[in-house]
Amino acid sequence: MQRSRSVIGPDALASSDHAAYTAGHDAGRARRFRSGKERLPFTPRSRRRERVFARLSGLGLPWLGGVAKYRRMLRARKKYTVHDLRQLKGKRCLTHIHVKSPDEAAAAEAAGVDLMSCSFDSPESQARLPLLVAAAPNSFLSAATPHGLASQEEAIRVGFRAIEAGGSSVYCSASPFIIEAMAREGLPVVGHLGMVPRHVTWTGFRAIGKTEEEARKLYEKMKALESAGAYAAELECVPHQLATWLCSQTSMLLMSLGSGPGCDTQFLFSDDILGDYEERLPRHAKAYRNFLEEYRRLQRERIAAFSEYIADVKERRFPAAGNLVEMDDAVLQKVIASIDGPF
Repeated sequence: MQRSRSVIGPDALASSDHAAYTAGHDAGRARRFRSGKERLPFTPRSRRRERVFARLSGLGLPWLGGVAKYRRMLRARKKYTVHDLRQLKGKRCLTHIHVKSPDEAAAAEAAGVDLMSCSFDSPESQARLPLLVAAAPNSFLSAATPHGLASQEEAIRVGFRAIEAGGSSVYCSASPFIIEAMAREGLPVVGHLGMVPRHVTWTGFRAIGKTEEEARKLYEKMKALESAGAYAAELECVPHQLATWLCSQTSMLLMSLGSGPGCDTQFLFSDDILGDYEERLPRHAKAYRNFLEEYRRLQRERIAAFSEYIADVKERRFPAAGNLVEMDDAVLQKVIASIDGPF
C-alpha cells in the first residue's frame, strides 16, 4: 500500500521528540477547542467520556455550551463500517483510492469513492491524518502503519494512535504474529499479500503466484492472515484468475491492486489516477488526467508572473497610481514643517 519514501522506524515513533510534538499538538488542539476554533474530527475514547461530556454540558460552561451539536459534527456517520463492508463481500466491487492530501480526500469523497487509504508512517503523515478526516468526514479511511514494527505492543500502540486520529482501520504489512495481536485488541487490520513493496528484496518487482508453488504459498499466507484476524488484505500483482479464486476462498475482503476485477475492491493510488509523476505508469494502473503537465504549466506561469513583476519594478511601472495610498498635500507639508531640521 505504501509508496512514501519518508518511512520512519519504531525508534523514531517512540522518540521523545515525537512525544513532545504530539503533546504540543494536543495542547494546541485543546486551546482551539475551548475557543471554538477547533473543527477537526474527534471521537471520544469511551462511553465514560461521553457521560462526562453530557454532565459537563449541563454546567453552563462557555466552551461546552454546544457540546451536543459539536459531538454530532465530530462523530459524523461514516459511509461504511467494517461490519458494512463484510456484508458487501461478493455483492459488488468497491472503489478504493490512496490519497495524500486533504484536497484529494475531499475530491474523492465528492466523487463518491467507497474507500480511501493514506500513509501513517512518518510524523508528517501522522499530523496529516486528522486533516484528511476533516476533508472527507463521511468516508472510510484506512491508515498505513510504519514498516518495521518491533513488537506486538508497539503495533497495538501505533494502531490505536491511528484510530484515535480519525482512521477507520489500519493497514499493516507485518507478519500474522503482529496482526493477530492488533486484531485481538479490536483493531480492524488490513494485511498485504502478493507483491509487497516493502519485502521486494525477496521477490523482485514482479507478479506473484504464476507458478503452482507460489500460488499454493499465496493461499497459505492468505489463510494465515485470515486466522490472525485481519478483516481484509491488499492483493498486489497477482494473476487475475488466481485472485478471483482466492477471493472466493476467504471471508476477508481482498483489495485488488493489479490483481484483476474479481476481488472485493479495486485499489489505485491517486498518483496513478491523476498522472502526477514522471516514472512510467505501472501496467496495472490507469491515468485519467495529466497533472504532471498541469504542474509544469503552472510552474511556467509562476516564472512568467515573477519575471513580469521584476520588469515592472525595474521600469517603474509598479507600483502604479492605483496601488498607492494618497495623503493630503497640506497635511504632509504640516508634518514636514513640524519636524524638518538638520539630522
